Amino acid sequence: MKQYGFYFDATRCTGCKTCVIACCDKNGLEDGRRFRRVLPFEDGGWKQDRMTGAWRQNVTHGYVSVSCSHCEDPACVKVCPVKAHVKHADKGGLVLIDRAKCVGCGMCAKACPYGAPQLDEKAHKMTKCDACLDRLVKGEKPVCVAACTQRALDFGYIDELKAKYGAGEHIQPLPSPSLTKPNLIVSHGAVGTPVK
Repeated sequence: MKQYGFYFDATRCTGCKTCVIACCDKNGLEDGRRFRRVLPFEDGGWKQDRMTGAWRQNVTHGYVSVSCSHCEDPACVKVCPVKAHVKHADKGGLVLIDRAKCVGCGMCAKACPYGAPQLDEKAHKMTKCDACLDRLVKGEKPVCVAACTQRALDFGYIDELKAKYGAGEHIQPLPSPSLTKPNLIVSHGAVGTPVK
């Protein structure tokens, strides 16, 4: 199966949230419901030089843009009591919600370490990123990727993204990739730890 995935370059992201706004506009999301979020992160700290006693810092900070990672081992699919969450091999491995089956119980939201499923309170149905499937069938990138002013986001088949960008790194505040095997490549230079 050819698997879709996202690429994110934290060295390019300025935290402007244009990706979030574009996604909300396209999907008509009310205030508070977000399929894509931009999270701040910090790393590093202070260390005392043993020779001089001077304190030095190696603190870095930045942002990570995250949405549904259309995981290899999606927690939402495992816990959905009505089987509304399905990983579609015929649609590039996207994890989609069948709204006709969904009862809005929220089990998927509790299980997902990325916080991807969001409740549509009016419809009482769970919703999340579908990678702009309507745009993909027309050969277009998801709207968050198209809107990113710094080109920090990309989307495509994960094997092609890995060939282009490398395997990626794990950075906070993202959960360990071992939990669900996300189809997300993150690049952040020296701060992240290599993904195995």
